[in-house]
Amino acid sequence: MTSDKPYRPNVGIALFNAQGRVLIARRFQDDGPEIILPGREWQMPQGGIDEREDPRKAAARELWEETGVTSASYLGETDWLTYEFPEYLGPPHRLAKFRGQRQKWFAMRFTGEEREIDPLTTRDAQPPEFDQWRWERLDRVAELVVPFREIVYRTIAREFARFAESH
Repeated sequence: MTSDKPYRPNVGIALFNAQGRVLIARRFQDDGPEIILPGREWQMPQGGIDEREDPRKAAARELWEETGVTSASYLGETDWLTYEFPEYLGPPHRLAKFRGQRQKWFAMRFTGEEREIDPLTTRDAQPPEFDQWRWERLDRVAELVVPFREIVYRTIAREFARFAESH
């Protein structure tokens, strides 16, 4: 599908625990073109980059907004990756003006206590997107996300495989 719509600038976060697993969270509702499918409701935290915001700072902000996590150290990042949204015919939506997302992914090591992880609290006036979370093997996450994100998640699994070892 070709489109003259722009990509939305976006960051994603692969948050690794000491055992080398990544944090994934379950989306509990569709968000415009960002749909969920039965059995493919899981994803890693991600979100938009504000105008003139540094991507690494955006990653820390999005991680906090979506999960409550502030205890994380930087490990590495990817080049820019893109994915297309599926066709969207719903009511007007903030993401409908975009063809998809242009993302930079950040690997971070979780350095806090698990009680810090809370996806159900509203932060920065952003309503919760997730109702559950868990730790998962990085090489399995692509099988748990919606198909239009799968290629990006496979790329992340390859690029961040070195961080998936226990520490």
